[in-house]
Amino acid sequence: MEQETIFERLLQIISRYRQEQGSDPFVDYLDPGDLARRLRLEEDRGHNDWEGLFTWVEAYLAYAVKTGHPAYVNRMWAGANLPSVLGEVITALTNTSACTFETAPVSTLMEKYLLRTMLELVGFENGSGQMTTGSSNANMIAMMAARNSRLPDVKQRGLFGAPHLFAFVNADAHYSMDRAANILGLGTDHLIKIPVDNHGCMRTDLLEARLAEVIDSGGIPFFVAATAGTTVRGSYDSLEPLLALRERFRFWLHVDGAWGGAVVFSDRLRRQFLPALEQADSFTLDFHKMLGTALMCNVLLFNHRSDILRAVCSAGDESYIFREGNDGDIRDLGTQSLQCGRRVDSLKWFLDWKFYGRTGLAERVEHYLDLCTYAEALVHRSPELEMVVPRESFNVCFRFRPPGDIPAEPFNRLLRERMHRSGRALVGTGYVDGQLVLRLLITNITVDKPAIDRFFRAVIDTGRELLAERGDQHASPSTRQA
Repeated sequence: MEQETIFERLLQIISRYRQEQGSDPFVDYLDPGDLARRLRLEEDRGHNDWEGLFTWVEAYLAYAVKTGHPAYVNRMWAGANLPSVLGEVITALTNTSACTFETAPVSTLMEKYLLRTMLELVGFENGSGQMTTGSSNANMIAMMAARNSRLPDVKQRGLFGAPHLFAFVNADAHYSMDRAANILGLGTDHLIKIPVDNHGCMRTDLLEARLAEVIDSGGIPFFVAATAGTTVRGSYDSLEPLLALRERFRFWLHVDGAWGGAVVFSDRLRRQFLPALEQADSFTLDFHKMLGTALMCNVLLFNHRSDILRAVCSAGDESYIFREGNDGDIRDLGTQSLQCGRRVDSLKWFLDWKFYGRTGLAERVEHYLDLCTYAEALVHRSPELEMVVPRESFNVCFRFRPPGDIPAEPFNRLLRERMHRSGRALVGTGYVDGQLVLRLLITNITVDKPAIDRFFRAVIDTGRELLAERGDQHASPSTRQA
């Protein structure tokens, strides 16, 4: 099969998939064993068999979850923006690494342009940044930068004989913080999780007490992470009191905006959720979540530290690959990155940025918040649903309210599984104060008010089905026959 024919065939498959992405159901669900048999993964269709490969491509799309479907409200990401999809195709076609200018000249300049743009947008002065593999990696790099800044010789000497370092996070912070503490040699016991208030925000009075305790015991509180949109509840830690504590205790203040950091594009929402962000030491944001860029696409920004990344990440003999730029400018971005090979993510974000602009992205985020307000109101109006906790931002934590003494958690687990397997909808779960919640996330441009109406109708109908089946199982044989 000629290359031209291959690409024509692929384009036809892709076009058909895009056209059908919003059609029901959002998934043709099969259990793992049944799906493996249907895919026939062990089958040998011969080498250089393009027809066989296209059979697997079409099977992949047939059984894949349609993340662009309005019934997919499960994760913080959904179907990707078309401009960034084009960028993903081009980067796969050109197949290069964004580690050096000579192998990726265009993406290097695009990334530098985007970093300058984002630093200006966030309000960081004389700063620096990089595009990373996601906020989990970005959180670790920020913690490493804080560690190395507090112990300037740790890069050479390690933590052997060093004072004990302690990091502090919201008790509901993302698990990437635990992993960062492990990878960086701090130990998860040195990651202190501060209890939250009734809004899910870190209690700064308890943080202050724990900071003082660490110092009294001879430890060093070097890093505090504020979460801008916690994973389950969507809560924002207040930055102003954390900044006041930073003045006293000299820690590094990082803001994990992987989910809720998208509010920086809207002046109104930034004032509401992230005032004083421009005074933080570092900030991370995932473009592939609320902003819709194709997975993965992230930025990590540093304030008042133009050379921090190279000082922290660069090590070993790099002379075979990296070259110095003119006038001290970083020419090759790989020299300030943890990994050697780097994906070309800048093209995806560049095309999205140019297509939608700040105004378009701000309107999107504001629209999502309006839809969340609408969804919460629907829950309050339905006698069969209830909010487990009030909505704080973009996360709607609710559940079906079974009658009588039917336990809520197993019932809602069964309800969610029924909705998933039947292809009605896929919604996330989580725990708030020990209670299971159905976590509705709206981060999909195909979701509108009618789609939210359909989603809650599916929840209620599924709950009623389960209750009817439960009643039928407890009925007498004569009643069931009737």
